[in-house]
Amino acid sequence: MAMHRVLRPDGSIYLHCDPTASHYLKAIMDAIFGKKGFRNEIVWCYSGGGLPKKDFPRKHDIILRYSKSGKAVFNVERKPYKENTQAVGKHSTLSGGADIDLERGTPVTDWWSDIKTVTGWNPEKTGYPTQKPLALYERIIKASSNDRDIVLDPFAGCATTLVAAERLGRQWVGMDIWRGAKEVVLDRLRAEGLATPKGAGGLLAFGDVHYSTKAPERTDDNEVAAPNLKLKIKRSVEPWEKMSHKQMSNVLANAQKGGDGGLVICAGCGRALEKEFMELDHISPKADDGENHILNRILLCGPCNKTKSGDLTLRGLVKENNRKGWMENKDLAVAARENAKTRAKWVQVHFDTDECKALMQEG
Repeated sequence: MAMHRVLRPDGSIYLHCDPTASHYLKAIMDAIFGKKGFRNEIVWCYSGGGLPKKDFPRKHDIILRYSKSGKAVFNVERKPYKENTQAVGKHSTLSGGADIDLERGTPVTDWWSDIKTVTGWNPEKTGYPTQKPLALYERIIKASSNDRDIVLDPFAGCATTLVAAERLGRQWVGMDIWRGAKEVVLDRLRAEGLATPKGAGGLLAFGDVHYSTKAPERTDDNEVAAPNLKLKIKRSVEPWEKMSHKQMSNVLANAQKGGDGGLVICAGCGRALEKEFMELDHISPKADDGENHILNRILLCGPCNKTKSGDLTLRGLVKENNRKGWMENKDLAVAARENAKTRAKWVQVHFDTDECKALMQEG
């Protein structure tokens, strides 16, 4: 969710996992980024390592690619066609009728079998147990960013993402809980010839390496980071928010009184009816995250409450009444709404007073 919050609208996020966890993580990513945010399930195939006797050898990882919007940067990578395809000529036509450009090559698909793991005597090897090859993350960075864009790896480990980003001319930020991460980053940058010694850090193509042990601070207003989850931040509930259905009806009936005989004015159509014919409803419906406290409550006549149902807001109900000619007295309806709003705010401030308690118990 934190990555969703800081990701730019044209950015992408890649989540690298193995087949034992990919299905669980995809469900979480779908919830946070939305199903439309899902772009690819990339399968990275490799060889080497042990061979089990009771299972098929597990020789692939899953990389889930998501975007925050339809504006995500994507640069197509192409690789040469096989020699027997190139022999046909510069251009050819597939059996389905699609033209192919033999000089440019074929686009890389979501099945990657041309990148080897970091094993044996590979010069990239640092000894970090889950180290990935530079070529793998260079492909990802090339595909979803442009020159000088920022690449963020919140689990930087042995710095493969950061080295790949520097080699490709991107700016980068790396984070890791491992205390040795800093030295590994600097050592790898120097070994690649990307950083020259300068104090405790190094001098890169775009400036110094900055290092901090201070945890990043949120710069937003604590809003929900994953709108697709519709999460609400828990907060303490004030006593006035716990008013019962009857207590709210009593207070609002007093506020919406009008005409002779203590009749109550419907806030939707302006009709004056006995209190028994009025019904308590939400100003903003629950479907729109409307809350149950008195600031979001109003009294309506039965027909208006039925028309409003659980879909319309109070404003929507008024428009519908005007359109259908059901509005009895617009001025009275407006006055009822304003009086109810004023009284609800008054209750919020004076909830513990004797006057307010009397209003809530008024029959």
